[in-house]
Amino acid sequence: MRKRLKESAEEKVLMDKENKELISNISHDLKTPITAVKGYVEGIMDGVADTPEKIDRYVKTIYNKTNEMDHLINELTFYSKIDTNRIPYTFSKLNVEDYFSDCAEEVGLELETRGIQLCYANYVDSDVQVIADGEQIRRVIHNIISNAIKYMDKGKGMKGIIQIRVKDVGDFVQVEIEDNGKGIAAKDLPNIFDRFYRTDSSRNSSKGGSGIGLSIVKKIIEDHGGYVWATAKEGEGTCMHFVLRKYIELQPGGTK
Repeated sequence: MRKRLKESAEEKVLMDKENKELISNISHDLKTPITAVKGYVEGIMDGVADTPEKIDRYVKTIYNKTNEMDHLINELTFYSKIDTNRIPYTFSKLNVEDYFSDCAEEVGLELETRGIQLCYANYVDSDVQVIADGEQIRRVIHNIISNAIKYMDKGKGMKGIIQIRVKDVGDFVQVEIEDNGKGIAAKDLPNIFDRFYRTDSSRNSSKGGSGIGLSIVKKIIEDHGGYVWATAKEGEGTCMHFVLRKYIELQPGGTK
């Protein structure tokens, strides 16, 4: 009894610490885009944006910053559902070619406003399906791409490029999302899917992120019976991989 009570007390202390860290991270990361939005709105009101081109640039920046805030709030709401095992999954048969081309089109429009190029390639036959929750797999893709955008090294003087590749690997469909950002150090790679883990321990305000985005990715993919991992080269970029099991129609008698 004493041992169980001690373990319970330790778990509560850890949970309280994690919750405080989460609130601190979210507060910090909401303040950054709010400050930017306020500054750009004041620029428009004061007439600093005095040409149609400048106004267009300011409005696009405001739009991107409000998207960041929306994403953070959604992430926080979803995180609370993870902790209580109340993720509302709605599984259905999804045609891989149709589903991922729609996702790529949606993501491409957002990346275009940020000056980032999207390259999409599908290597899966047109009749292949998976059993998945379309909304939650979209969340996976958006979380991975949001993470890539944060760590895109614009100092290289190179255009940001994100590639999405969908491949057939036997009983699974494998999705690869690769960027040409600064990459992830080998020491950090095994930990990036842990809750609250951040490779930039200094919490540089230019990066943002609550530190739970990739842990949400891992939870969703594992709940689909798949798995996720990452490969990276420092200075060259990062590639996130995840697999989803194919839907295979069973013939009478239980055979494929």
